[in-house]
Amino acid sequence: MNDVYSIIKKPCLTEKGTTLQETNNQVVVKVDPRANKIEIKAAVEKLFNVKVSKVRTLNMTGKQKRMGRHQGRTSDWKKAVVTLAEGHSIDFLEGI
Repeated sequence: MNDVYSIIKKPCLTEKGTTLQETNNQVVVKVDPRANKIEIKAAVEKLFNVKVSKVRTLNMTGKQKRMGRHQGRTSDWKKAVVTLAEGHSIDFLEGI
């Protein structure tokens, strides 16, 4: 995986992620399930021009969903909580 856009899919803009960003200087992103912590760190540093101090990853399981009598399941995905170094920040909502 050489391309940073194939490693980092999109930011997770949730209430918990926003709280982590404001209090602990951490950013939550959705990443490729095959990516490891070293690749995620390099991709975030290259894409956003910041210094990363720590990366934590979580494998999220998909949920059971129903539409009437039909049953299905959402896909599994991987989440990364990236801790930024002191003095660095990423603002995903700056252009809105």
